[in-house]
Amino acid sequence: MTARRSDGFLRDALAPLLFAATLALAAPGTASAQPGQKAEPRPSAAPTAEPPKAAGQPAPQPSPEAAGGAAPKSAVPAANSRASSSTPFGGSAIGPVVAPMADDTKPVIVHSDLITLTVTVTDTYGRFVTGLGKNAFTVFDDKTQQEISFFSDEDAPVSLGVVFDVSGSMGGDKITRAREALSKFVDTSHTRDEYFLIGFNSRAQLLLDHTRDSDAMIQKLTFVQTRGQTALYDATYLGVERVTRGAHKKRAVLLISDGQDNSSRYTFSELKRLLKESDVIIYAIGIVGVGDDSTLGYGGRAILEELAGVSGGKAFFPSTGAEMNDTFERIALELRTQYSIGYRPTAFANDGKWHKIKIKVQPPRGFPRLFVRGREGYFASAAPR
Repeated sequence: MTARRSDGFLRDALAPLLFAATLALAAPGTASAQPGQKAEPRPSAAPTAEPPKAAGQPAPQPSPEAAGGAAPKSAVPAANSRASSSTPFGGSAIGPVVAPMADDTKPVIVHSDLITLTVTVTDTYGRFVTGLGKNAFTVFDDKTQQEISFFSDEDAPVSLGVVFDVSGSMGGDKITRAREALSKFVDTSHTRDEYFLIGFNSRAQLLLDHTRDSDAMIQKLTFVQTRGQTALYDATYLGVERVTRGAHKKRAVLLISDGQDNSSRYTFSELKRLLKESDVIIYAIGIVGVGDDSTLGYGGRAILEELAGVSGGKAFFPSTGAEMNDTFERIALELRTQYSIGYRPTAFANDGKWHKIKIKVQPPRGFPRLFVRGREGYFASAAPR
């Protein structure tokens, strides 16, 4: 009992000393810590490089250029995306928070009043005309003449979607001839072109994404098996969506098929609307032959011609191997001899309405009549889709 009473007296005597020692150890530059937490240093009174942020204010986001990416391109609002895509990139960092890259499952839509056009100029013999200046072109937006604020005639690379029909009707020498012609197309194309390969029969499938390896694209089609029906609309829709996310400002789709659509979820009207909303040019190659009993026919020709025409492209229907080679080489050459034109409409309104575009070209003195081809218009999108 005596020992226990001595221990109690000892604890009572030491308690004030321990409390005083605790107060002495608490330095003026430290904040008191809660139980189970470390003490955090108090802010220094010395001036800092940046003023303190208000409570709840987010950290400043660096510009895309500072983050190592490209600045957003002013463009006509892109179309709504409904195709499956790859997983977006993201991550964390110490210090300033870097804005994540755009979600690849959604279209990148930039609201701007800059309207960009890619146009092709030919003479009466169908030959491409190069070397024209900005003053040779006149642009009308809903019949109102516009001032051209951007002009370029450089040989720029293209983001190209190759939409290749591998349905049952493409068997035999059709796919062989088309593949050989595509190889000649690649040989004539820009060395920095970017490719997307979509194969389709009863459904569309992305076979190659974001590649400059043209040999890999040709090799991918070497051992493909032709079977099934023709989901032409779905495949073209997917091709347009993929090239819209391409690295280059110039975008096109090479559509190769021998038949009409008979297996798509998208309709012709939905695909046509997408083309009107995008700046992607369609070049359609309808593969036919002498005595061809494929499902292309007159209806198929009309569909391919309308899809190409709405986008500012063109449809071709070669019937022999030589004609097919010439067609592919001509398309490759056209892509390398086009003009890029940009303007800001004088009375732009983000109203979602369709605006008709007409482009005229004045030939230099002594030149014959020239013809210009480009897309028919654009939607002034009021809100992202």
